[in-house]
Amino acid sequence: MTWLKPSWQSVLAILLCLTAFALGAMTKPEAAALVDPTATFAYPYMGAKGLIIGLLLLIAALVSMAKLTPIVEAIVLFAGAHAAAWLLIKGIAGFEGTALAPYFLLLAAAWLLAWRCVALLSSLRPSHSVARNALRLIIPAIFGAWILIIWEAVTRGAGIPFILLPPPSAIGARIANSLPILGSDVRQTIFKAVLIGYVVGNLAGFAVAILADRVPFLRRGLLPIGNMVSALPIIGVAPIMVMWFGFDWPSKAAVVIIMTFFPMLVNTVAGLAASGHMERDLMRTYASGYWPTLLKLRLPAAMPFIFNALKINSTLALIGAIVAEFFGTPVVGMGFRISTEVGRMNIDMVWAEIAVAALAGSVFYGVVALVERAVTFWHPSVRGG
Repeated sequence: MTWLKPSWQSVLAILLCLTAFALGAMTKPEAAALVDPTATFAYPYMGAKGLIIGLLLLIAALVSMAKLTPIVEAIVLFAGAHAAAWLLIKGIAGFEGTALAPYFLLLAAAWLLAWRCVALLSSLRPSHSVARNALRLIIPAIFGAWILIIWEAVTRGAGIPFILLPPPSAIGARIANSLPILGSDVRQTIFKAVLIGYVVGNLAGFAVAILADRVPFLRRGLLPIGNMVSALPIIGVAPIMVMWFGFDWPSKAAVVIIMTFFPMLVNTVAGLAASGHMERDLMRTYASGYWPTLLKLRLPAAMPFIFNALKINSTLALIGAIVAEFFGTPVVGMGFRISTEVGRMNIDMVWAEIAVAALAGSVFYGVVALVERAVTFWHPSVRGG
């Protein structure tokens, strides 16, 4: 049968659906209704259980047996997996903590179909640049969406206490209802402490690296100290900076400067030594001095190292500023909000701050990565990407 081309994800999804159907009730209220048919029970999935199982079975069987092109198969899998997941999450609302084994088996079946969808999209090699760029966004978006879907479905189905792990929907609602507070925290932490400390720390590290490259004595003395300072715990440095520079954002910027200075110093020094001897000898044959060689040969060769430090520091800066706010800050800031809301047991607000910080860090990292691609377009790692 040339039309039969099952994937292991589809076969396993079919087996999970059949097992869920054989086990019967998806929730405890439904199980109670089956035990006592004369009683009137309101239970979830009264009309959607057959639809969910049938949808998953139909999609899994269709993609296993039909001769579909990869893009059509991926679209069918995407629609079926997400429709089933939406029905599962919508049905358990109001009945949190009552899910039984079939509920989780069907969730796993939907996840397997989404896995197959991502695998098919990853195997595509479109010739058009727009399609390639779209795939680079779609694939991680589906992957990330399913982290949230599983999180939402498991926390609601298993009835995990809100104080331990709130569902993403509750976190999203808290973000939507707390935009002014989150905005003021972002301005205090990111636009003051993080950005100023990041710029000053990286510029200082770069300048000292050039100086150390020019003076061998500094290079031999600074690098071991840099490795030692990089190992200093932030929880030990942050209180000292607060005592020196006060409770406002300058003390947090000072922590960020310390955390970003030495990664830039070490990476820049290593990058300046990356150019080969043949290239340096060629520059000497042209009677080039230190500064022309630095600007035209050694700095371009060091750019991948420098941008590597910038990307590392984009996350270190945010972590340093937030942790520093735990040791003294005005009544605003992401670290301040996390520490105070944990004490008040407002866990959804804590997760809202974490989500905003993660989003800001991802955007920060992405901007640096885009600048790197524009500046180092000649590098094999970029040309090959």
